Amino acid sequence: ENAKTARAYLKRIDAVHPLCVPIQAMHITELPREVHKKGDHDGSFDARHLLAPALQGHDMGLLSEAGMPAIADPGSSVVRAAHDLELAVVPLVGPMSLMLALAASGMNGQDFAFVGYIPSGPAERVARIRALEAQALGRGQTQLLIETPYRNPALLASLLQTLGPDTRLATASGLGMPGETCRSASVKTWRAKGWTCDKSTPTVFAIGR
Repeated sequence: ENAKTARAYLKRIDAVHPLCVPIQAMHITELPREVHKKGDHDGSFDARHLLAPALQGHDMGLLSEAGMPAIADPGSSVVRAAHDLELAVVPLVGPMSLMLALAASGMNGQDFAFVGYIPSGPAERVARIRALEAQALGRGQTQLLIETPYRNPALLASLLQTLGPDTRLATASGLGMPGETCRSASVKTWRAKGWTCDKSTPTVFAIGR
């Protein structure tokens, strides 16, 4: 996503576990800006041209600014292109906020869905929240969603206003950071406690039973 921060990240790794190729010798390419803005999960971006070095026998890696590439982040077009070119795809383990949030929620981890962002318009947002709640209560399927951090308070307010009092709501904020916070309780408990979330910390929200 960003060449400068990618180099800084690789430099930190190199200090602990020396890389097999010097960072100065690596070729780092950024995904196009439109991929960052619109996403690349719909198949509209053809990333095969980015994988020319791999076709020549070089190892290549895909880095995300945070989290895991291709999961709620750009990168799926690159992975899809690698498969189309019959290149080996090797996912590497690492912390992923969605799975950490699900594990910390106490909700159903056998049946869950990540729905990404929901509409910001009041009427559309309420309708979407009610539909997600119906899935959570009817099927027992945990619903995971995210929002741009500065909109976190507004989303939480909408959830608390729209969800039923016995529906379970969880938040996981600042995962992997000092001061990370995970809360999971019924909506009526959230209302009684007056819990909030700030507008600067990445947060995953979960709806369940």
